[in-house]
Amino acid sequence: MPTHHQTGPSAGTGSNIDARTQRSRTTVLAAATDLLESTGVGGFSVDEVARRSGVAKTTIYRHWPTREALVLDACAGLDDRYDLPDTGTLHGDLRRFVADLVCMVEQAGWAAVLPSIVDAAERNAAFADMHAQIQKGHASLVSQIAERAIGRGELPAETDTALLASTVLGPVFYRRWFSREPFDAAFIDAVTTRAIRGAQGSD
Repeated sequence: MPTHHQTGPSAGTGSNIDARTQRSRTTVLAAATDLLESTGVGGFSVDEVARRSGVAKTTIYRHWPTREALVLDACAGLDDRYDLPDTGTLHGDLRRFVADLVCMVEQAGWAAVLPSIVDAAERNAAFADMHAQIQKGHASLVSQIAERAIGRGELPAETDTALLASTVLGPVFYRRWFSREPFDAAFIDAVTTRAIRGAQGSD
């Protein structure tokens, strides 16, 4: 007796469900990122994400059990907009990183997002954790640049990579949100050069 293989509409049901799930997630994250850039954390709500995305709240909560979880994923998407440089030299990598960071903090979206997360972190442990994760992500890129430079002999083996990250990130954040002076190539060069000199012990 011949065996009949199912070839009807239900044959690919599993893959169809996976594709629909991924489309829903992508749609929700796009709406969440757009809302976060527009309003910061203060104006962010799952209700508004559902309205903008057209995806039901029940579906959103299946993927992100809390508002904070959805904000964190949306922030991760913002951080993905720049990558770890690989120019072959410490100066080249660090300068590219600083330039990319400057571009990021100058975007209207991050100008609203990061300060609002810092503000929320003062009162909400979940946002405090989120803020720490964001900063660790930035510092990790600097640490990876430093580790490669140590391997090439451009930095001493005992280099404090956390301190190096602070000397790179600090001036950019200070200028963007405190002194509010304009960014230019001279600033990027100065941050890069001073950070390297400090790490090499030549300052």
